[in-house]
Amino acid sequence: MKGLLVSGFTAIGTGTGAMLTLHAATGLDPLHSVISEYAFQAAGWMLPLSLTLFASGSALIAEALRRTGADRWVVSLLLAWGASMFLIGAFPTDPPGLPLSLSGGIHRYAAFLAFLVMPLAGLLLARAGIRHARIVRILSTVALGALVLVVIPYVVRMFGIPLGNDDIPAGLIQRTVVVTELGVLALAGVSMLAPSAQRSRVSPALA
Repeated sequence: MKGLLVSGFTAIGTGTGAMLTLHAATGLDPLHSVISEYAFQAAGWMLPLSLTLFASGSALIAEALRRTGADRWVVSLLLAWGASMFLIGAFPTDPPGLPLSLSGGIHRYAAFLAFLVMPLAGLLLARAGIRHARIVRILSTVALGALVLVVIPYVVRMFGIPLGNDDIPAGLIQRTVVVTELGVLALAGVSMLAPSAQRSRVSPALA
């Protein structure tokens, strides 16, 4: 199990490094530009690379949790998050101003699913009493709150009210979701690094 966790943390860390490098290599405003827009930059290839690494890290940590007897819902939600991350990277969004394509639709709904399932997994883990449960619960709650703010502009546009990313800090809100959810994923892995006695106490609560 330790090998799974080390590999999972390595994938998440490398993916985070790629994402930060991508941000540094472009001149986009992180306050208003959403992460998907980085795919259209010269270094845009790092976006699917980063997301694929996040997906791999999630799958590895999910498998480690499964081997400790964790709740199957938690494992399934982590796997769903990883699959969504992969789809987000494999199917890029549409360039600004173009109508929604099949690729853009898959990208959008995979992102919504990813943003939703990780906080739910975090709340289940917190309820089970894992290590750092309070921090996991806070991060999950913040992620859900930020998700609501992400969705609001789409709902507003459905009623014909123009609302662009320049009118709201869309980039900041989206990055809040991503950072908090990566935090939940990382703490899910850290929770399994507890001493054997504590793992034995926590595992039944997760079963």
